[in-house]
Amino acid sequence: MSLPVEKLADHFPPPVNPASVPSGLTLNVIEARSGWQPLDLGELWRFRELVYFLAWRDVKVRYKQTLLGAAWAILQPTMMMVVFTLVLGRIAGGAEGDVPYPLFVYAGLLPWTFFATAITSAGQSVVSAERLVTKIYFPRLAIPLAAAGAALVDFALAAVVMGVLMAWYGVAPGWAALLLPALCVLLALAALGVGTLLAALNVAYRDVRHVIPFLVQLWFFATPSIYLQPSAEFAVKAQAPIASTASEGAVAENVAGQSTKKLSVDGIRWLSFNPLEGLIAFFRAALLGMPLPWARLVYPAIAAPCLLLAGAFYFRRVEDTFADII
Repeated sequence: MSLPVEKLADHFPPPVNPASVPSGLTLNVIEARSGWQPLDLGELWRFRELVYFLAWRDVKVRYKQTLLGAAWAILQPTMMMVVFTLVLGRIAGGAEGDVPYPLFVYAGLLPWTFFATAITSAGQSVVSAERLVTKIYFPRLAIPLAAAGAALVDFALAAVVMGVLMAWYGVAPGWAALLLPALCVLLALAALGVGTLLAALNVAYRDVRHVIPFLVQLWFFATPSIYLQPSAEFAVKAQAPIASTASEGAVAENVAGQSTKKLSVDGIRWLSFNPLEGLIAFFRAALLGMPLPWARLVYPAIAAPCLLLAGAFYFRRVEDTFADII
C-alpha cells in the first residue's frame, strides 16, 4: 500500500512525549544497542513471571499428545541404568565399597540427564521461539533460562526413582546429602552457561543444532557417570617402573599392562578439564555416603559460574541481531 507523504502521519504517529505520559505510568524507551551489554538482572527479575510461564509451556509441550506423558522423564535414566547394568555391570567391576552397581550408575545418570536435557533444550530454545522473538520485546535471556528450568521438572521426577532405589537396596544418605542443593545449583549454572552459548550460536549458524547431540554424546563418555574415576593413587602406581620378570611372556604382559595404565593416566589429566567430572563424582558421593572428593570440587565450583558469565555475556552481545536473522 502506497500513501502520500502528508498522510503518513495518520498511520505512523510521532514519538510519545514524556510530558504527555499520565502520572503513575512508566515510559520505557527501547533503543537499539550494540557491543557488549550488561546482564541487567533487574530487568530479568521483572520478567520472572514470563520465565515461569515459558518454562511451564515447555513442560506441557514436551509431553503433549504422548502416550506415557511425564513418565518419559523417568524412563530415560531408568532404562539407561538397566542397559549399563546388564552390559557393563561385570566388566566395570562394580562400584566403590558396598554400593550396588545399579544404584551407583543411577546416581551418576541423575545429574547427567538433567545437564544434557538442559543444554539441549536451551540450545534450541531461541530458534524454536522465532515468532515470539520477532513480535515483542522482552529480555531474550528468559528463553534459554526457561528451557533450562523446564529440565528441573524432569530432574525432580527422576529423583523419585533414586529414592525408591535407595530404599530398595537399603542405602541411607548421610549428612553430606545436605550439600546436594548447592551441587544442583552449580550443575544448573554450568548447564545454563553452555545452553545460552549454544542458543546464541544456533541463531547465526543453524548447523549447531546438529552439533548439539554429537556434543552431548561425546561429553557423556568424557564424564564418569557410569564408571568410577580412577584415583590419584592409581595414577601414581601407573607411573611406577616395570618390574623385572623371569619369562618373556610375563614381560610382554607387564608392558601391555603398563601401556594401558599410561593411557588411563592421560585420560585422568584430560578429564580434569571437564567440570562435570568433579560435580557428578561429588554428587554421587554425597548422595550414597561415599568418601567425599573435596579436591575435585574446587575446579567445578570456579568453572560453573565462569561458564554462565561467558555464555550470558556472549548471548547479550548478539541478541540484538536475533530478530533480523532468525
